[in-house]
Amino acid sequence: MKIRTFVVLAIFASLLSFAKFSHCENTGWATPDQYIHACYSDLPSLFEARGLSTNQWPYASADNSVEYPVLTGVVMYATSFAANSPATYFNVNVFFLVLLFLATVLIVRRIRPEFAYLLPIAPAMIASLFINWDLWAITTMLLAIYWFDRKQFLNSALILGVSISTKFLPIFLLIPIVFILWRDSKIKEAIKYCSITFGIWILINAPFVITTPTGWWRFYKLNLERGADWGSVWLALQQLGINLTNLNWLSILLLLIALTTIMVLLFELQYTPSLASVSFFVLAAVMLASKVYSPQYVLWLTPLAVIALTNTKDLHALWLWQATEVMYHLAIWQHIAQVTDAKFGLGPIPYAILTLVRIGGTIYLMAILARRALQARNTHSRLLDLLFEGSKAYP
Repeated sequence: MKIRTFVVLAIFASLLSFAKFSHCENTGWATPDQYIHACYSDLPSLFEARGLSTNQWPYASADNSVEYPVLTGVVMYATSFAANSPATYFNVNVFFLVLLFLATVLIVRRIRPEFAYLLPIAPAMIASLFINWDLWAITTMLLAIYWFDRKQFLNSALILGVSISTKFLPIFLLIPIVFILWRDSKIKEAIKYCSITFGIWILINAPFVITTPTGWWRFYKLNLERGADWGSVWLALQQLGINLTNLNWLSILLLLIALTTIMVLLFELQYTPSLASVSFFVLAAVMLASKVYSPQYVLWLTPLAVIALTNTKDLHALWLWQATEVMYHLAIWQHIAQVTDAKFGLGPIPYAILTLVRIGGTIYLMAILARRALQARNTHSRLLDLLFEGSKAYP
C-alpha cells in the first residue's frame, strides 16, 4: 500500500475518533453524561483541574501538579496558551495528536508494511485516540524501536530518553535492549546505550527537580502509593470478593515474575531477536501486572501487536483481542457512570468480569503469536526457543 493510502486511513480514523468525542464537547463534558456516552477525555478535564486555564506552571503545586512526567506537562502547559476554554484546549491538543497518530502509522508501516493497515482501522485504537496525551510518548518509543533494529543506537537511545521523560512505560524496553546487545557481544554498546538514555532523562528532568521538586515527584509518588485501580487484575479480584493485602508488594512481585520469565525465555533463544519482536510481550506483561490499566493503554499495545504479526492466519487473535478491548472500553465508562450516580450503568461484578475478559484476550494474543513463532521454524522443537520471534529482522 502506498503512503497516501495510510495517510487517508489515519485521517479517516482520526475523524471517526473525533466524532466519538464530539458529543461530550457539545455538552461541556458534563458528568455522568461523559461516561454514559463513553467520550470522557483528560484533555478538557485537566485544563481547569490543574490550573492550566490560568496558565499555571504544571509542577508549581505539590498537591495539584499534573500527574505525568515532565515533557507531557510541558505539552499541557504550552498548549494552554492557545486555549481559552476546555473545548478549545481539547481541539488544540487533538490537532497535535492527529499529527502524532499519522506519524505512528507511518513508522509502523516502515517496520511492518504488510500489516500496518491494521493500525488505523483497529477499533479500540480509534475509540481511545483523544483520551490523553500518550501518543507523544508512543510515537517517540516507536522511533526508538525502529532506529534500534536498524543499528542506529545513538538515535535510538536519545529518543528513548525523550520517550521515558514523556511517559514512563518505555523504560521497560531497556530490558530486551540490553539482552539483544549482550547477545550480539556488544556489552560496551549496551552500557553506552543505557548511559545515554538515562543521561537524556536526567538532563530533561533536572531543571524540574531543582526548581519544583515536590511537584515533579508527585507523579512518582502517586504511582507508588496507588491502590488497586481501574482495569487492573487487582481491582477485579477485589470486586469479586477476593481481598488481597500488601497490594504494592504483590504487584511488584508479579511484575518481577513477569519480567524474569521474559528474560529466562530470551536466554533460551538460539538466535538474537529484534526489539520489534519482543516489545509487545514486554509492555503487555508490565500492563498485566500493573495496579492500573487506563483505557488509553491500548494505544501502546496496538502498534506493537501489529508489528508482532507474521501470518494472516493469526488475524483472528488480533481482532478477538481488539473486541475485548472495545468491550472493556465501554465497560469502564459505564461502570464509572454508575459510580457517579447515573440512572443506569454497569455494576462492579460485571465490570470485574469484563476486566478479566480483556486480560484473557491479551494473554490469548500473546499465546497465538508465540505458537506462530514456533511453527515458523520447524528446525526448533521447543516453544521457549521461539516465543518471542514476532517478526523478522529488518530494515
